[in-house]
Amino acid sequence: MNSDISFPSHRGNRFYQGTAATFVANAIQAVNFLGDRFLRKSHHSSTVIEDLYRHSMDSAFSVTEAFLVTGAPHASAYYPRDFAWFYPDVLDPETIMDAQDAVRRVRLLEKSVRLLLEAVRAGVVTTTIVPAGRGRYLGVNYFSRPSDTLLGILAGLQQMITADERASSYLAMSQCAHAGRLLLAEYGVDLKRAILQLTGELEPFDADRTRYLLCDVNAPRSAATDTRAERRRFVTNACVYTTFVWGVQLGVIDENELKRLMGRDLAQYKKDLLRLFGKDGYIRHSLDGPAGSPVSSVALDFVSVHRGFWDLNDASERALFAATTDLIIAEPRFRVPSTFHFLVSADNPRNKIIHKIAAPAYQGRSSWPTFNVEFADRMLDFDEFSGSETYRGCAQGILKDIRTATEVHGGYQELISEQGLKYRTWAYKGAVAHSWFPRFLSVWRRAYGTPLLQWND
Repeated sequence: MNSDISFPSHRGNRFYQGTAATFVANAIQAVNFLGDRFLRKSHHSSTVIEDLYRHSMDSAFSVTEAFLVTGAPHASAYYPRDFAWFYPDVLDPETIMDAQDAVRRVRLLEKSVRLLLEAVRAGVVTTTIVPAGRGRYLGVNYFSRPSDTLLGILAGLQQMITADERASSYLAMSQCAHAGRLLLAEYGVDLKRAILQLTGELEPFDADRTRYLLCDVNAPRSAATDTRAERRRFVTNACVYTTFVWGVQLGVIDENELKRLMGRDLAQYKKDLLRLFGKDGYIRHSLDGPAGSPVSSVALDFVSVHRGFWDLNDASERALFAATTDLIIAEPRFRVPSTFHFLVSADNPRNKIIHKIAAPAYQGRSSWPTFNVEFADRMLDFDEFSGSETYRGCAQGILKDIRTATEVHGGYQELISEQGLKYRTWAYKGAVAHSWFPRFLSVWRRAYGTPLLQWND
């Protein structure tokens, strides 16, 4: 494969949304899930992690792929949030096997980010984009409007632009950074318009004689684990804050413009969110619904995204993070028995009919390995900024158990059941999350000081 990458234009793509688009998208996805249910076969039987990784990377970044996807049964649909939540380390040189692997990743990342930017230009900012024929895409929100779609797009763009800042001998990295800067110049105005629209969707929320701004006062907003269908969630609002910060960092929008619209600067906006969701001394998952015991009021997705809401520079912020972390670690209901696999929550939240049939534990009583990886990474952030070794042992335990599960189940799982088994429901046979694997390796390197796998290019 030639290491000199050309990035072809994708002009001519068209995006649709609305009632008709949603109906068609649902029909396409139903066929996808049924096909997975009855046709999925496992073609890889090795339990050696080096072999599993190579197979996963060959699958995730195949030259035949049109878009970077997880490898899940719904992988035929595109989820913009994933660039922030699930694969922010696609271009980590230590996870790249060889020069050809680097070229494949860069090419696929550019194609993916460009398609998402085209959707933004078309005014289609949704949780999900479903292909519907050559150059035709349907934008659909399965549960609610997104709070993290723009965040994912910015994360993908940011990963491209900073590719040449990593120590690497791969020519593809500098080419990727150049392509990212061109995309930013081409679509910056469209991104700014979308961020301004998101700012305008913030709503006032009065509590304790203080007026806050939330994105989900009256209706749920989608973010990771969005199937919980709750309002006033910490994670949705943390995603919006991070979107604003990244937009400013990339030069898409000026912070003073955001300040004028919100009536407060970003630092105050963040302090307000910490005060509102952390008033009990820990980060409450959602303000929606009755207050419960502390462990019933927190959820693992509070860790947010890589380089996201938590920067842990401030002592009070570290105290909130530590209190929430300690609640999760100490509560047996958050654990797959005898492991460091943490479930999303201690209690299952409300279910919709479709979840009872297709994915009854998806919302809370399952372990998302990728959330566990982020939990471990935030623990390492805490130790770094506090100058302590408080959580390193737990972070290493999380990663060790994910490695074990990967080897036992024959690949990096998207979800693991309460019992530590493959996540299987009638419509969801248990997916291997190929493209989430590099993030695991990156955090492993940070936790242990040495790479889990080494490649000789």
